[in-house]
Formats: sequence, C-alpha cells, structure tokens
Amino acid sequence: MPTAVPKVKPTGLSKELSGPLADSGTFEGMPGIRTVAGDLRNQRVKDKVIIITGANSPIGIGRASAHQFARHGARALFLCDFSSTHLDLHKRELNTLYPSVEIHTRTFDASDESSVKNVCEEAITKYGRLDVFFANAGISSGKVFWEEDSAGFMNVMKTNALSVFLAAKYASIAMRKTSLAKAYPAGSIIATASVAGLKSNAGPTDYSASKAAVISLMQTCAYQLTGSGIRCNAVCPGLIETGMTRVTYDAARKRGSEGKIGQLNPLRRGGQPDEIARAVLFLASDEASYVNAQAWAVDGGLSGGMPFVPGKLA
Repeated sequence: MPTAVPKVKPTGLSKELSGPLADSGTFEGMPGIRTVAGDLRNQRVKDKVIIITGANSPIGIGRASAHQFARHGARALFLCDFSSTHLDLHKRELNTLYPSVEIHTRTFDASDESSVKNVCEEAITKYGRLDVFFANAGISSGKVFWEEDSAGFMNVMKTNALSVFLAAKYASIAMRKTSLAKAYPAGSIIATASVAGLKSNAGPTDYSASKAAVISLMQTCAYQLTGSGIRCNAVCPGLIETGMTRVTYDAARKRGSEGKIGQLNPLRRGGQPDEIARAVLFLASDEASYVNAQAWAVDGGLSGGMPFVPGKLA
C-alpha cells in the first residue's frame, strides 16, 4: 500500500484565506466583478523579488524572462547560472533599460544545495521577501538510452530535477516568511519542464525522465504547501530556439530546411524564448492567482494531438 502523503502545516494562511475579498462596488445596483489580482496593467510583477536560474544564455528563456519581469515592475532580480560569461552583460543591459530594477548576478550550480539556500536567504535579508523563483536551469545529453551511462543519466537528473527540488524547498521556506514588506505568505514557484515530460518521442530518455520529474515535483509540492498561498507550476516548452536547440536550427539552416522546423505542430514553426517568457510572467503574476499544480504546454499545439502530416487531414 502507498505510504501516507506528508502534510505541511502552513506557518501562516494566505491573504485569500485570512479574510474576505475587497468590496467590488456596484454599477446601477449590479455587484462589481470580484477580483483577487486587481488591475495590474503593465505592472504584473510590481515590487516582486525574483530569482531566476539558467539565466546566462544570450538566447535563453531565462534572459527573456528577466526582461519580461523587469518590464513589468519587478523590484529586484537575481540572475543565476553555472556559467557567468554573459551575466554581467545582462545586468548592464537591464540596468540601462530598467534603471529602477535592482539586478544581482550570482554564479553557482543550481543543483548545489547550499548555493540555492543562500540565494533565497539573501533575498529575505536584502528585501524581507521572496515572491518568485523561476527554476529554469537545464541540460540535455542528446543520447539514445542504450548509449548513455549511469553517470550521464544521473547528471541530467541532478541538473534538471534535483535543482527544481532544491528551488522548491528553499523558495517555499522563504516565501512563507512574512515581514513589514509582505504581510501574508505567498509566492510563485515556476519550473521549466518540457513537452518531453508530457509525451514520448519529444526528447532523449534521460532528458524526458528528468522533465517528467519536474512536473511531478511541482504538482506534489503544490499540495504539500496547501493553504500557504504558494503556487507551484511547470511550463512545458516545445521546440524553442535556445542554446540547447541551436545545433538543430543551425543544421536546418545549413541544409536549407529551416522552414521544416516545427512542422509537426499546427502552427508549423518553432517558438522563441520570449513566447515562453510571457507564459512564465503570467504564472509569476497575481493574474495567475488560481493557477496551481499545472503543467502548461507552450508548444505550438504539438502535445494536443496525434502526429500530423503536413498537407493531410490529421
């Protein structure tokens, strides 16, 4: 028989569980629309403190998400990556475009427990709050499973799945803390999974297994954080033009077959990092206040049906 699922007793209840919604007023006797998020306009993450891992790549989802967060009113961003080759450049660009946002760069392995713990504690020390942790670090071996060895398999799992576990663990501890800057526990933990974690034949075996683990982590963590106001969701990109997929795009361009990229999805194209970043922005914002424990496929429709042959009815 399965063991009982452990329950976490919240250190405090969320704002929504602590009192009634604000008065929505009336219009000609008709009650107004009750809202949780309010009118965020172009300030969807206003005053939020946000940590992003996997933020170094110039063509990555992490960088694109940092720009969306900064554009929409974040107070502070921690840009974190194992490699620091572009972090300072990203900081200079963001400081130039969004001077009111405080940008911090940190170099560490996202699967190193003490490093993840330290950056979450640093956010609390500096700002009295942590609002969003975007666990975006990831790698792929590109090998078929019979050519992969145990060390390689575990390395992919460590980078892709253990990093998300640590992000959820220490971000949730920080997000449950309250202060003058944050009256109620709350937060959004977002992890980059993949359509490969939802369906087979969308990635190598080790990569797919790790991304399925990411989805499960977000769903189980959400339930163990019941009542805390902390939401956990996975975003599942399809084929996106990033550093990880650059070899695919470069090979297609060299062959003159770039137009065939993404032909298996009904949009018949690959995606851009900013298209994922906008989904991440939504999940980070209070607009997603009722979105929790979900695996959101942002894949051009690839996971929505059976294989599609261009020019024929599916």
